[in-house]
Amino acid sequence: MNQVINLLKNHRSIRKFKPEPVSNEKVHAIIEAAGWASTSNFIQAYTVIRVKNKETRKQIAKLAGPQPWVETSPLFLVFCADLKRSQGACIHENKEMVSGFTEQFIIATVDVSLAAQNAMIAAESLGLGGVFIGGIRNDPERVCKLLKIPDHVYPVFGMCLGYPDEKQEQKPRLPVNVVLKEDDYQEDKTDLKKYNEICRDYYQNRSNSSREDTWTSQISVMMSKPARPHMKAFLEKRGFEFK
Repeated sequence: MNQVINLLKNHRSIRKFKPEPVSNEKVHAIIEAAGWASTSNFIQAYTVIRVKNKETRKQIAKLAGPQPWVETSPLFLVFCADLKRSQGACIHENKEMVSGFTEQFIIATVDVSLAAQNAMIAAESLGLGGVFIGGIRNDPERVCKLLKIPDHVYPVFGMCLGYPDEKQEQKPRLPVNVVLKEDDYQEDKTDLKKYNEICRDYYQNRSNSSREDTWTSQISVMMSKPARPHMKAFLEKRGFEFK
């Protein structure tokens, strides 16, 4: 294996950080690396907000769970899908942006996700660790007010970064033979049973707290109840109308 693959395979979520700050040089390097992610049609439909204000962080941490690491991490970033810049490009060229199409929403959401993954990998290559914070979508309207996020932009997730102050065990991922299909889609019930056994062993033997659980039990609980039903109305209000 090469160094890049080893780095990718070593990822784990870090929520406890040393108090050491992340230098501005490293922050800029991380965001610059994010900017080299693939982007649909060169749109680059994302904006990253570095949140320094302690009170703002405290409120977001509460809205997101609570998730106290949002407040305590040395660096907290909010990754936004951004079509306002595209609107500005149209205005610059004396054209009107035809907005509200589902494809535009997909483009912006994919663009910011690719950029954020680049940012996480870059951070880990610099000795940092971090965790994505999807919990900011618990109350995205409030997050938008706190961060003065305009229409045609929405916060997709946050990211806590810093120097790790914990040795977090790594959750086992789905095996390649489950996610990789040949020529067409095939069901993977047998392989999921094996994966459940791997996850059960992980949960029973991990050092921080053991429990009886499997992958399918977790996912079935999550997917059998409404998932942030406020998001559709929120996105439509922001200008993502799903035409």
